[in-house]
Amino acid sequence: MKLQPDIAEGVNVIKSHDLGSVRVNDQNFAHSILVPPTGEVLPWPATEVGELTEAHFAQIAACQPELVIFGSGPTLRFPPPALLRSLMAARIGVETMDTAAACRTYNILVGEGRKAMAALLIKP
Repeated sequence: MKLQPDIAEGVNVIKSHDLGSVRVNDQNFAHSILVPPTGEVLPWPATEVGELTEAHFAQIAACQPELVIFGSGPTLRFPPPALLRSLMAARIGVETMDTAAACRTYNILVGEGRKAMAALLIKP
């Protein structure tokens, strides 16, 4: 699916996605990633919800977004609440949805100027 939002220059935009990859700006990623509103897209070393640890969410908390859009893969799967402690302690909101919905929602939020981060699970 192609996504073409009207967003300010310098903002990371998710241009397209499919089951095995996501295109951010002009770069394809075939692995899980963290997409901040600006700056470098970061690798995220997990491919499915069952592999996630507290360290994965601590990596997000270190980036200090106001909201995380968690894309759980092709189907909606919630991470165990205990893994979200670092985000809750930092008062960072979390919304969970399938990766396709997360990509669309992230683009809307950064288009509104929100300090949102997409955490996208992608299975190669």
